[in-house]
Amino acid sequence: MNQKTDFKLLFCLFVVAIVWGTTYLGIRVAVETMPPWYITSTRQALAALIVLSILLYKKQLAWIGWENFKLQAVASILMIVIANGFTTIAEQTLPSGLTSILSALSPLVVFLGSATIGLQKPSLKGFIGVIIGFMGVVFIFRDGLGDILDPNYKTGVFFLSIAILTWSAGTIFTKMNTHKSNNIALNLFYQFSIAAIIQFVLALIFTPNVDVSSWSTRSIMATLYLSIFGSVFAFFCYHYAIKRVTAIQVSILNYINTAIAVFLGWLLLDEVITFDFVIATILIIIGVFIINYKKTKTEAK
Repeated sequence: MNQKTDFKLLFCLFVVAIVWGTTYLGIRVAVETMPPWYITSTRQALAALIVLSILLYKKQLAWIGWENFKLQAVASILMIVIANGFTTIAEQTLPSGLTSILSALSPLVVFLGSATIGLQKPSLKGFIGVIIGFMGVVFIFRDGLGDILDPNYKTGVFFLSIAILTWSAGTIFTKMNTHKSNNIALNLFYQFSIAAIIQFVLALIFTPNVDVSSWSTRSIMATLYLSIFGSVFAFFCYHYAIKRVTAIQVSILNYINTAIAVFLGWLLLDEVITFDFVIATILIIIGVFIINYKKTKTEAK
């Protein structure tokens, strides 16, 4: 039986793949003159206001109940407060291309986590894909393992590692609970609002004496882009997609994000694309392809 193509789903997957690929560059530009927690709190506060205006226009603003509020709070803390916040901190010292390639570990973590809790069946094919993907990441450091000894470098990798783990956990958590609420815009309003409040408090704690006049127009515009496209547009598409496909299928888009981020870092920020980066990206993509490849009925005959 032929299934009707879901063009909305394809569009949402395309948006997530492209837009989140550009956010690594946007974050890198924003941190040039703005403190990380001010970037993230401003980004999410603006996103919350945009979604609020949409909800008010559609007369859909409502209290979601404590049970759903708890779910949105957990998702917000894992994916927006910690994952997004720590990625922003990491990009103070790490190039956007390297950040995106390391973040490409997320699909592998999602696969392992999903298999562990029974959300996805473990398989030899999946294990091989995981190994090849990890080989790709290790290959990045083939000629530069000594850089890890740099304190600034280690700090960036540390924060990014936590971001990868919490984003992966948030993806699995969202997939497990996505059936419990259907109003994506309303859920996102609460997620963005929770994140904005927490991140603003963190901004006041870690950067109490902020000089707003030192923020460049370039950084402010990057933050605005992150808010409109990276948060509102991409998160809506992400939540639409994860209701319809598996967590690992959504997370595979990280690999398209990686290719775009590396290219933009080279094009606009003069970041170097080495042969190692190219080989690493190819290995990672092959690993995830193996994990997700399924034979069609024609091939199976």
